[in-house]
Amino acid sequence: MQTTRPGPRERLLDAARDVTYAHGVTVGVDAILQRADVARRSLYQHFGGKDGLIAEMLRETSNEYRYRETMDAAGDDPRTRLLAVFDELDRVTSRPEFRGCRFTSAELALADPDHPAHAEIRAYKERMHEMFRAELVRLGHPDPDTGATQILVLVDGVLAHAVTRADSHPALAAKGLVALMLDRPGR
Repeated sequence: MQTTRPGPRERLLDAARDVTYAHGVTVGVDAILQRADVARRSLYQHFGGKDGLIAEMLRETSNEYRYRETMDAAGDDPRTRLLAVFDELDRVTSRPEFRGCRFTSAELALADPDHPAHAEIRAYKERMHEMFRAELVRLGHPDPDTGATQILVLVDGVLAHAVTRADSHPALAAKGLVALMLDRPGR
C-alpha cells in the first residue's frame, strides 16, 4: 500500500510548525525549506514569503478546540469544566518536549507590529477568552468578561512559567486560584 506524500503547502506548514516550535519564529527560512523538502519558489507561491507562512501556520495550529475537548470530557458543570483545563495544562506542561506557548512566543519574537502573525495570535487569544467567558456565563458568574480575562492570564502564566519550572506544576497552583475565583467571585 503506497501512501501519498503531502503536497508542498502541507509540508511547509508542518515544517514551520515543528521548526518554529523547536527554535522560535525567527528561525531562518532555509531551515523550514530543508525540513519541508521544498524549493523556495513553493514558499512564495503558497504563502508569499515567510511572514505569510508563519501567519498561516499559527492560524491552522490554533488549538482552542483541545481546551474545548478537555472541558467536554469533564461533563456539563461549568466549574468542573474550567478546572479540567488546568489538569490538562499540567499534563501538557509536564512533557519533556514542552517548549511553551507558540502563540505568546511568536508575539514576543515578532518585533514588526505589522507582521500578519499578530492578527492570528490576537484572534486565537480572543477565541480563548470567549470560550472561558461562555463557561462563566453558564456558571452565573457576576462578571464573566473579567473572570475570563483572569483565567486567560493564569493560562498564559502557566504556559510561561512551566518553561523554566515545569516540576513546580504551575497549572495545579493556578487551578487552586481559579477554584477560589469561581467559589468567591468578585473578591
